Amino acid sequence: MKKKLPKLQYFTLFLLLVVFVASCSGISKATDMFAKPTAKQIYLQDLQSPELRELWEEQAELAFRDSVLISLPYLETGRFLPKTFPVYSYEVALNPGEKLIMKIETDTTETLVFLDLFRQKVDSLTSFEHVLSAEYESNLLQKEISSPGIYKIVVQPEIESNTPFNLSIATVPVYEFPVSSKGNSAIQSYWGAQRDGGRRSHEGIDIFAPRGTPVVATTKGRVSRTGNKGLGGKQVWLRDNERGLSLYYAHLDSIIATPGMLVSPGDTLGLVGNTGNAKTTPPHLHFGIYKGYSGAVNPLPYVYQKETIASSEMPLEALADNLFITTTTANLRRGPSTKFPVISQIKPSDTLRILGKSNDWYHIRTKEKASFIHESLIKAL
Repeated sequence: MKKKLPKLQYFTLFLLLVVFVASCSGISKATDMFAKPTAKQIYLQDLQSPELRELWEEQAELAFRDSVLISLPYLETGRFLPKTFPVYSYEVALNPGEKLIMKIETDTTETLVFLDLFRQKVDSLTSFEHVLSAEYESNLLQKEISSPGIYKIVVQPEIESNTPFNLSIATVPVYEFPVSSKGNSAIQSYWGAQRDGGRRSHEGIDIFAPRGTPVVATTKGRVSRTGNKGLGGKQVWLRDNERGLSLYYAHLDSIIATPGMLVSPGDTLGLVGNTGNAKTTPPHLHFGIYKGYSGAVNPLPYVYQKETIASSEMPLEALADNLFITTTTANLRRGPSTKFPVISQIKPSDTLRILGKSNDWYHIRTKEKASFIHESLIKAL
């Protein structure tokens, strides 16, 4: 039979429990107190007017729900005007293997512009989680993408900003190209292509080059193994411990790397050939990437070289404040191309507020929504 504790001991245990809970709460509060504030939080701490603060935050929430669609690389030119509370919100699909680079340029280093990146939550069309903010007073945000999905980019200048701007958004592959002196045009077979009459799919990309062309390390890592067997013939496996990936180089004519070797980007691992089951095809490299229990992943985003974009030569001061349409009706699209869907139509009596311009498309806002309209359909007031 268990003995009951005296009341005094119960009371002592209760006090200890209270102290423990209070101390945990204190630790949590202390952690929150010392957490690094975002650039926007720093800015809002110094903002004296509650009314301006409320308006500024309201516009950010509006733009967050009202994103336009873009494809990369993307360049937009425009002008921030004081107390107009402009906020720019874009959605774009990104994949592992890509590094996002977002930069805002203005004609003064004193203007604060806040850059934020969000990712759409799994199984949700409207809910996004915060990923990263640019540092305070920084005009640059960079992020290597580890999870595929729809990402939202939000650009918001400070309240008193009065400056022209160039906004560039692009991605670069995290790896170098695996065949020396070759590029995208040498890729002639892609991920998912049918093999053996449809019995299996291609778990990689094929990069064609003359026999003997150097096959190189795309990143720093350690050669985990080499061999001559199976469908891949002469092959090299390179381990990227930083990302937890194994890189597979197959059909080599000869192997140069040795197991255990530490390599840097550009180091030669072998030479292009057609060994293994590629003996009836022209010489090429089969390049694959494998991730733990997930198996093969599409290697294309890791090595595909994107075009670069330069700052716009558009005279920034030439952008008008407002526009009117020159036709009876005009289509507004969700992105700066006829490939993007039409979201509404406008009439000559409707006023369009200019946010910026991307190539031949004006980024505009009506009373209801942000969108794009082609320059041939409008004139400046």
